[in-house]
Amino acid sequence: MRFTSKLDIIALNMKRTLALDTTKQIGSKISVSGWVASRRDHGGLIFIDLRDHTGIIQLTINPKTKEAFSLAEKVRDEFVLRAEGTVEKRAADLINPKIPTGEIEIRIENLESLGTSKTLPFQVSHADANINEELRLKYRFLDLRRDKMQQILRKRHMMIKQIRDYMDKRGFIEVQTPILTSSSPEGARDFLVPSRIHPGQFYALPQAPQQFKQLLMVGGLPKYYQIAPCFRDEDPRADRSPGEFYQLDVEIGFAEHPEEVFSELEPLFIELTEKFSGKKIWKKPFPRIPYKEAMEKYGSDKPDLRFDMEIIDLTEDLAYTQFEVFGKALESGGVVKAIRVPRGNKLTRSQIDELTKFVKDEGAGGLAYIQVMPFRKNVPPPEMQTIINLKDSYDEEELVELKSPVIKFLSHGDIIAIMTKTKPKEGDIIFFGAGERTKTNKILGKLRDRLGTDFNLKDPSVVAWAWITDFPMYEYNEQEKKIDFSHNPFSMPQGGMETLTKKDPLEVVGLQYDIVANGLELSSGAIRNHDPKIMYKAFEIAGIDKTIVDKKFGAMIRAFEFGAPPHGGIAPGIDRMLMLFLDEPNIREVIAFPKNGTAQDVMMNAPSTVDEKQLKELHIKLDIPKKRSKN
Repeated sequence: MRFTSKLDIIALNMKRTLALDTTKQIGSKISVSGWVASRRDHGGLIFIDLRDHTGIIQLTINPKTKEAFSLAEKVRDEFVLRAEGTVEKRAADLINPKIPTGEIEIRIENLESLGTSKTLPFQVSHADANINEELRLKYRFLDLRRDKMQQILRKRHMMIKQIRDYMDKRGFIEVQTPILTSSSPEGARDFLVPSRIHPGQFYALPQAPQQFKQLLMVGGLPKYYQIAPCFRDEDPRADRSPGEFYQLDVEIGFAEHPEEVFSELEPLFIELTEKFSGKKIWKKPFPRIPYKEAMEKYGSDKPDLRFDMEIIDLTEDLAYTQFEVFGKALESGGVVKAIRVPRGNKLTRSQIDELTKFVKDEGAGGLAYIQVMPFRKNVPPPEMQTIINLKDSYDEEELVELKSPVIKFLSHGDIIAIMTKTKPKEGDIIFFGAGERTKTNKILGKLRDRLGTDFNLKDPSVVAWAWITDFPMYEYNEQEKKIDFSHNPFSMPQGGMETLTKKDPLEVVGLQYDIVANGLELSSGAIRNHDPKIMYKAFEIAGIDKTIVDKKFGAMIRAFEFGAPPHGGIAPGIDRMLMLFLDEPNIREVIAFPKNGTAQDVMMNAPSTVDEKQLKELHIKLDIPKKRSKN
């Protein structure tokens, strides 16, 4: 097509019709623009499927329109075209019911190429999950053209907009905090930025706007929020974006109890679940589960509550067992615990062997189990089985056979105790763990999660939210042989200064909490420590003296000396929430330009080396370890 002037082009752009809107334009002359999704040459006619961000529309080009037909013969997939023509109904036998525009086509009069394309590294219109992820990330600009990625980016926008609307209605004020700040020991490694103006000194990218949002509370803001970029030099994994991520950063002035934070944020999580994602919520209000209870019952501080299968403590019930494996664990101060799996007898021997390998890889010595089998009348049980009436254990009149490699080592009293506590039915299987409490809980927690997946117990249409509360302030660092913070170091200990001075540090509980859903931790939060004296003492217990606290957190300490209100907050991850709502197993799928599994941006070639001139300007010399010789 030949346009007479720039004004003609501008006019066409102004009246551009989107693919999805063409269904309302039958009989009208319109202009559309987009990418070639496919081209079919039927000899007398050429058909082009043109794609824009709303969908696909079919262009029909007749040889009578010579210039348009000549161009249509040359175009290939992903060429960018502008087309002008009349919207017409398709013949009945040519209707495509698979797409919204399948009943119409555009009879083309003018066609213009706006951009050509090289040979594609993969087919955009027919892309599937089998495409190599590294290839997708290298050509992310092509990958983003796929309908799935377009939908994800649109939904991300909609979710953030819904969050902003909610926060605005609740009286929160959005404030942007600095990106270049000081380094602070908050748990992860900092990304450092050298200063050219101040040689030998460094900025740090914020792991979170923690100090700034607390300073905003001292500054008199009643409620703060920000869709905040955060930077942490951590190893990548499926639910964590390496290097950078976004969070809904929230802080509330004069909050003295976690419930004050919960009451502000829980309605948002409900609204996002029901209105944005269309999923059901397992329980409202969300359960409040103390950390210790979560670890004892589920072996995790982010339990998936969509299915039951709690971990059952048999330590006291088997106190006098003669079974060596259980007995040794108990003698050393450990525990014996079990998981009852309803209808677990569906598991084959090879599947049980696979589960045994799974727990061994997690550090267990093995995996003892008892299968509850149907009673076979007049058939004596073999050595590995025994018959029991469940009524001997609990109110269930049923004869069953128990099958297990360890059944011969268990006394009748042991068996009755196990049945009484676990309350199995015919067809169930009971798995056991024995050893040090913390380790056993974690191993059985991972087994529980694995079984939930294997038995399809994780309903994707349900979100099981929960608040995990009462986290321990400190933990013992085995590598460094010292007490460390186990959670946010700026949290207020329950009981204040008295607790810090009189209690064993490992027994101190903080006003700390997590919001979790379906086995994902969405955020940690806390009521903050706003008293300088308590803060100095809290850091002293973790081996960080007053001079370091003043150096790293001097601004916040000074601020607290000038009338700091109590305050608390939380910061749920935007990327993780979207993962949850869209059922995406990999966080890279919900980010426009993510790093790969080794924290590299293969599209922009980052990280990369820099010129010697740049290093000199920053007064930096490199000391890179030499590669070891293979000899």
